[in-house]
Amino acid sequence: MSKTFPRISRRRALQGVAAGAVALGLLLWWLLPLGENPPSGTIVFSTGTPRGVYQEYGERLRAELARDMPGLKVKLLNSAGSQENVQRVATGRADFTIAAADAVATYELRHGEGAGRLRGVARLYDDYVHLVVPRGSGIRSVADLRHRRVATGLPDSGVRLIAGRVLRAAGIDPVKDITPVSDGIDTGPDQLQRGKIDAFFWSGGLPTKGLAALAKKAAFRFVPIDDDLIARLHSEGEAARYYRATNIPESAYPVAQQGAQVPTIAVSNVLITRTDLDPRLTEWLTRTVIRSRDGIGAHVHSAQLVDLRTAIYTDPLPLQEGARRYYWSVKP
Repeated sequence: MSKTFPRISRRRALQGVAAGAVALGLLLWWLLPLGENPPSGTIVFSTGTPRGVYQEYGERLRAELARDMPGLKVKLLNSAGSQENVQRVATGRADFTIAAADAVATYELRHGEGAGRLRGVARLYDDYVHLVVPRGSGIRSVADLRHRRVATGLPDSGVRLIAGRVLRAAGIDPVKDITPVSDGIDTGPDQLQRGKIDAFFWSGGLPTKGLAALAKKAAFRFVPIDDDLIARLHSEGEAARYYRATNIPESAYPVAQQGAQVPTIAVSNVLITRTDLDPRLTEWLTRTVIRSRDGIGAHVHSAQLVDLRTAIYTDPLPLQEGARRYYWSVKP
């Protein structure tokens, strides 16, 4: 038996079409937001050392930005790491970068040039401090590094900054009590494998590909950084307050860790820019950072931790106006 459906009036039909158009418009606003014409021009993004997480994240983000803003050219600059990155953005040599929160705070406390112009875009993921030694090494604690050849990171790197603090907290002068070597993640693993150094510090996201590659060629392990040492760091106050006690999970480097967690220090990474960057450009870039989390995270594991709920916490920096606009636009 057939049913007879009521006739829909022209007015109700038009209302339905209008409602559908609004819904479609909202969907398009989410997928293709911020207007019809994407920002264009050229920006400079300061990354990090080859084989480090900053470098790979920058390369992946550039590809994502090309999809959302095809008229925007992104120039990537290698750097020593966080300290150089902060200085570059503050002084105008770069427009965006990633830097560890302790390096940002240190630059501000030292009243570095242009420090007052620095602004946050998004909190990204945490860096973990890795203290790496050969598996058969007798080094069991930070205190055991005395009189050893230790790579403490490149000058102006975030590694150099945090390694110096960790050594001093353990009662070791990073200049006089060890033989300091300026190697980063690009050269440190090879130097360790060849026996040119006894240990090296690295601070980066998990897992860092340079260390994953080393695990395939040489047996190494991580030296724990325990709670007592971290408590001594916290007693210094100021930039050291950005360090927190954590563990490198056993799944980060399975071969090296052999099922064991390693106590260490973590510090958050912040995507930063300046007050004078176009807020509309920053708004678009912020949206791309959040939208591309899964795509970038498929290649850069630590990027999977980028989260809309925590991205707004860019301490020690306030949000740049464009980033603020984006977060307000998606606020539930």
